[in-house]
Amino acid sequence: MFHLNKAEVEARSREWRAAMGKRLRYVDPVKPAGLLSRAYAALANTRLGRFMSVHIVWKVDPWLMRVTGGRIGMGLMMPTALLETRGARSGEMRRNAVIYFHDGDRVTIVASKLGQPRNPAWFHNLQAHSDVIFGGVPMRATVVGDEAERRRLWQLADRVFAPYAAYRREAAKANRTIPIVQLTAVSTRT
Repeated sequence: MFHLNKAEVEARSREWRAAMGKRLRYVDPVKPAGLLSRAYAALANTRLGRFMSVHIVWKVDPWLMRVTGGRIGMGLMMPTALLETRGARSGEMRRNAVIYFHDGDRVTIVASKLGQPRNPAWFHNLQAHSDVIFGGVPMRATVVGDEAERRRLWQLADRVFAPYAAYRREAAKANRTIPIVQLTAVSTRT
């Protein structure tokens, strides 16, 4: 597994903040989650938490994050940012708040949709249009296909948000494999 010592993590975090204009917080998946983060993740994996996610959070979060410049979201303790994609058919901008973490200089997001039988719409959108905006940063999306790489990333993802393991089990019952996506910053200079 990929490990950095504290000095390396701090250096990468400084480099990331400088490169990204301090718009997207660096999330180290190896750093242990705090008590409040673990409690929030446990609540999110309950029946009530799932109901709230589907009927409230998924609807309010994109709007809330957009109007606050990404500073406030309903994810509270979870590292979330606004993912902006183009509609696969409409071409219109779509916004969704998603949990993320870093893997070196790449950002990793998971198309879990609580383990439901279908992938989230944002995943279909980024498959059709791989150029996205994440946390205000222009990025290019790549779906991770290599199984060894997926296993490695799942180990990291589970550290960031423990309910992912339950979501994988739910998705497997519906014969769905949850996609993992990596985002790479793209230069806006010409």
